[in-house]
Amino acid sequence: MGSCNFSADSDASFITDVRIGKKLADFASTVKNYRKRELYSEIEKYIYGDSHDKIFILYGLRRTGKTTLVRQIIYNMKEDDRNKSVFIQINSGNTLSDVNRDLKKLESLGYKYVFIDEATMMEDFIGGAALFSDVYAASGMKIVLSGTDSLGFIFSEDEQLYDRCVLLHTTFIPFREFENVLGIKDIDEYIKFGGTMSRSGENYNRGIFSSKESTDEYVNTAIARNIQHSLKNYQHEGHFRALKELYDKNELTNIINRIVEDMNHDFTLKVLTRDFKSHDFGSAKNIMRKDRENPTDILDDVDEKKLTENLMRLLEILNRDNQSIKIEDVHRRQIKEYLDMLDLTIDIPLVDMDDLGNKNATAVFTQSGLRYSQAESLIKTLMMDETFKDVSAPERKRITDRILDDVRGRMLEEIVQLETKKANPEKDVFKLQFAVGEFDMVVYDPEKVCCKIYEIKHSKERTPFQYRHLINEENCRKTEFRYGTILQKTVLYRGENHETESGISYKNVEEYLMEL
Repeated sequence: MGSCNFSADSDASFITDVRIGKKLADFASTVKNYRKRELYSEIEKYIYGDSHDKIFILYGLRRTGKTTLVRQIIYNMKEDDRNKSVFIQINSGNTLSDVNRDLKKLESLGYKYVFIDEATMMEDFIGGAALFSDVYAASGMKIVLSGTDSLGFIFSEDEQLYDRCVLLHTTFIPFREFENVLGIKDIDEYIKFGGTMSRSGENYNRGIFSSKESTDEYVNTAIARNIQHSLKNYQHEGHFRALKELYDKNELTNIINRIVEDMNHDFTLKVLTRDFKSHDFGSAKNIMRKDRENPTDILDDVDEKKLTENLMRLLEILNRDNQSIKIEDVHRRQIKEYLDMLDLTIDIPLVDMDDLGNKNATAVFTQSGLRYSQAESLIKTLMMDETFKDVSAPERKRITDRILDDVRGRMLEEIVQLETKKANPEKDVFKLQFAVGEFDMVVYDPEKVCCKIYEIKHSKERTPFQYRHLINEENCRKTEFRYGTILQKTVLYRGENHETESGISYKNVEEYLMEL
């Protein structure tokens, strides 16, 4: 390839939106003070590596840092490499033919590093994506494609780019990166707002998951339309399967939104029926009576059983009111497959020691802010229902806060399970239930035949009650018979590290997640 033979400010008559020279440098410089995601090194490895027959695909849901990563790569290039670099922004009217013409021109002018954003906006991308690998990457160009249409890239790998691309997914943002990149060190902040990363160093996620309206908009544009757009452009609309009828009726996006909401509705219902109902409500009353800043006996008059029944009933009513179209199991199953492919959900097995053949699992959202926002809005809706018109505003607030604390407790458990599973692909991570009691998390090493068992608590306090299941001799004996020697018994919580006399380790959950 020759060197670039025209000035940065010249008009090259490109068809697509092309940034080169000073425009490119200005475009990249906006992120000069941003901290880098860990994915950065993978892109850098491709750009300066020996591979000359593959393209690099950077994909993920909206606002997970894709364009920022590209800008950081360009900004940190040596000037000579940046002068051979180009950023192409694809718009809805562009076609593969348009991009091909521009790439031919760029290649003749000596450009080597090509970054193409929102490539899947081209309707003919999935069917013709091999152009990038077979023609341009094969002749020496380094091509990075990025975009929010995750399924489109996955489908293109299956149809056109098999064995000729490197895929890197940005959707999952672990607590460790949330802290390192955004500078937010509180696990409760991650529970409430984790999942997106639009501007480094700022708690920008508050704007995305701070209200029901903004969360619904994100689900609609980043997830539901993503799936529908990909299916529309894959195999000439021939891959809708059981979803075809819904698509033909223009109801597919609505159904996808519904299923995401239903999954969070089910999660909220479980909190009420299990955690809230079975929680030691008496202890909550005692804590509130002894509160140093604002002692109150406000919960003494709350009928816990009636409260829980009312909340459960209202949740079911809200859900039924939302069912304008019947969703079949096949719709749920196929949409869940796409949510898994988007890296939005992951299943954590729920193992019953007395019925090992029973395959149950909990669907965990990788974007915690999305789950919390929808659960929070549901609960606030419940508490404003006319059923509670005789409950005073302060009391409703107390009850709401109590339920949301249980929600955060359940979500903390899910986050730990999810991140542990992601960090240990060679191990089995699951929740283990017994006839009486359960281990919140088991990490089983099938190669070494040993395991570690955990309780996960959204608390800063330590009490023997928290680890009673970990020291249950019968349950530990059954576990060791099935999963080998128990190497470690740990309570993950929000307090300081501590070792008990009975051999239980208390580990700060934020430190645990940072070390994964």
